This record gives sequence, C-alpha cells and structure tokens, in this order.
Amino acid sequence: MKMLINLCINNDKYELFVDPARPFLDVLRDEIGLTGTKKGCEEGECGACTILIDGKPVNSCMMLVAQAQNKQITTIEGLGKNEELDIIQQAFVDKGAIQCGYCSPGFIMVTKALLEKNPDPTEEEAMSAVSGNLCRCTGYQKIVDAMLEAARVRREGIK
Repeated sequence: MKMLINLCINNDKYELFVDPARPFLDVLRDEIGLTGTKKGCEEGECGACTILIDGKPVNSCMMLVAQAQNKQITTIEGLGKNEELDIIQQAFVDKGAIQCGYCSPGFIMVTKALLEKNPDPTEEEAMSAVSGNLCRCTGYQKIVDAMLEAARVRREGIK
C-alpha cells in the first residue's frame, strides 16, 4: 500500500507516493536521486548511510520513509554550496581522511552533528562520535584529525 509522504531534504520539499514501510535510504537513493548517502550493511552497523534528522545522526537504512515525514533531513549533498566543499568536507580532503571514500559521507555527517553540538571536541570525544561508523581503509586517526581540523577552522572562521 502506497501513501503520500512529504519530505524536507536539504531544504528542498519532496512529495512522494511510496510504500511508507520502505527503507528511507532506498527512497533517498532510488526515488530522489541523492546517491551520496551510501548503502553498506543495511543493518545499521557500518554508518555509511548516516544522515541528519533534525540535526541528529541516524542510520537511514534502519528508518522507514514514513518516519522521515515532517523532519528536517540533511544528507551529504546538503553540505557544500555552489560546487564548494563544506569546511568539514575540505578538512577530510586536506587531512587525507578519504581513502576509497565509501564511508566518508557517513563520517562527515557524524562530524557535522558533533560540531553543531560541541564546537571544540577533544580527540576522545571525536573518537566516541564516530564509534558507530566503520572504515576499512584509514585506520581512523586521519578521520579524527580531520574532525579536529574542521572544528578548529570553524571556530577560527578560516576559509
């Protein structure tokens, strides 16, 4: 059974006629075309599908599209502006925190949520924030370095 679902994703409005029990990740990728959010384990274990719902990190593979209705949703595509990378995205590039890149959108979204809540995290707080995200390439140190660099750049207002 399909129903009309109203979504606000990256400040854009969408009205879709879909099965309300469909995984939100599938709707993002297949119906809306936002493929930056990655499909990894489909069990909420890897964090590759992390998006922000009302500013909080959520595994989009574990939520139903109906649960996204009337929420403020941010995906990786919602960060940069006019072909310019967001400060967090740039820090990941500058610190070499992107290897294969598959897990990067999830890590970047977790970083965004952390820095909105805590603009000056410690290394331990950064490590804790990404504890639900898996990476097979970087060894995590470069990811944490990028998180702390993004925090510094945001605090200092550097472009």
